Amino acid sequence: MIYNDIDFNNKTVLITGGAGFIGSNLAFYFQETFPECKVIVLDLFRSSEVLSNGNLKSFGHYKNLIGFNGIVISGDINDKHILTQLENDYKFDYIYHQAAISDTTVLEQNLMIKTNVNAYEDILKIAIKHDANMIYASSGATYGDAPGPQTVGNESPNNVYGFSKLMMDKMSAIYAKENTNISIVGLRYFNVYGKNEFFKNKTASMILQFGHQLLKKNAPRLFEGSDKILRDFVFIEDIIQANILASKPSVSGVFNVGTGVARSFEDIVDILQYELGTDFDKFYIENPYVGQYQFFTQANIESTMKALKYSPRFSLEDGIRKYLPDIKKVFEKEVCK
Repeated sequence: MIYNDIDFNNKTVLITGGAGFIGSNLAFYFQETFPECKVIVLDLFRSSEVLSNGNLKSFGHYKNLIGFNGIVISGDINDKHILTQLENDYKFDYIYHQAAISDTTVLEQNLMIKTNVNAYEDILKIAIKHDANMIYASSGATYGDAPGPQTVGNESPNNVYGFSKLMMDKMSAIYAKENTNISIVGLRYFNVYGKNEFFKNKTASMILQFGHQLLKKNAPRLFEGSDKILRDFVFIEDIIQANILASKPSVSGVFNVGTGVARSFEDIVDILQYELGTDFDKFYIENPYVGQYQFFTQANIESTMKALKYSPRFSLEDGIRKYLPDIKKVFEKEVCK
């Protein structure tokens, strides 16, 4: 789908974190919609390395890029040698910075700041040197327990991930004032779900996790009080829309990307059961993440609609319905193998 009047054909695009969930969807969007666009993917592909919480350090997976015809570079954004090579070997028109440590339960504060904040600044400097518009992934985690609908300027992060993203936003504002020849846009993703998220493991959306529980013919396991845990769930295609629109914004800045509607985990299970034709009783477990957990997220998208002309196309029902064939496909290929 074409979202604005930019012709990305014969342009050069860098996608960091391009083997991850959102990055790989962006890579295929450009390949399929603008076949003459030169797309370079940089990713720290997954290994067996884990962090102190037991989760993988990197979720990038080659299977997310099967069918991709562009250039793939394996490397860590913390590696200044890799960044120097990118700066010297290419002339980028647009940079989509998706690479990050995105696990909200990570305890390594030094690594989180180094990766999410300091390495981002290095990549932003490449954008400035190349006169490339920068579109980067911020996060709804910047708001923490701030009352909803969450609005830019009213942040209160309750974990180091949210803090790191807020620092990215503040740094970007400084650079945007000093470098008006390019646009710098941060997109505060809310709770994203869709194709290619399976390899995020435990950090994949509850839509995917509940879907696979039901396909296993297991009772869905919800946190206690799930009817009161409300999130703004946004389908991957609306995230792609926002990234493309942010490539030509009316103004630099930080913008929320969600639907503007908060829905519960109970809603997810009910929609999935309806679509799958199941009727399992729900099983409730204690929430182990109290204190690090956002119990209510709802994006105020008024400024996003005004500055980017963004308009969400998928309700939770519509998004799950479109996602369901891929949920089943991944279940058969990866879960049942």
